Amino acid sequence: MAAPAVSNEPLNFVTLKTIKSQFGKLMELANKHDFKALHGMFWQSPSTLLVAKSAIPSEGNWAGFWGNKAIDQKLHDIGTSGPVVLEPDYSKLKVVGLTSDVAESYVPMNITVSYAGQSGAPKPFLMIINWLSVGKDWKIASEIILPVPPARAAER
Repeated sequence: MAAPAVSNEPLNFVTLKTIKSQFGKLMELANKHDFKALHGMFWQSPSTLLVAKSAIPSEGNWAGFWGNKAIDQKLHDIGTSGPVVLEPDYSKLKVVGLTSDVAESYVPMNITVSYAGQSGAPKPFLMIINWLSVGKDWKIASEIILPVPPARAAER
């Protein structure tokens, strides 16, 4: 009889559930456009990263925004540009521990936004977040939002 597998996971079930709960809180705050509360969910560091749509051509179509001041401004600009609705597919939300104080979450979602020339219709995106344990809290160290390109029609 084989010995039971030993888990090498750095984070236990309760911690992973806590991070999933933090993700749910993030979605709630984002959909409420609660910029002050969103600020508090991010790690307070110049190394904190948000990857999002850019409205400035010299930055490229999508860009990295580093540090809390830049992230606060970007979230404010997006959130005040018109309706913004994030609809994650919670059935596909995955959270894994990378180390004892770093976790990563992944979820596909639809985002409705009209910022920087986007249509205002729901479109598919992926959201990848690196979470960092800071004191007793889990904070967002990086949030990467990527558009999912439309599937190409099968070639005949």
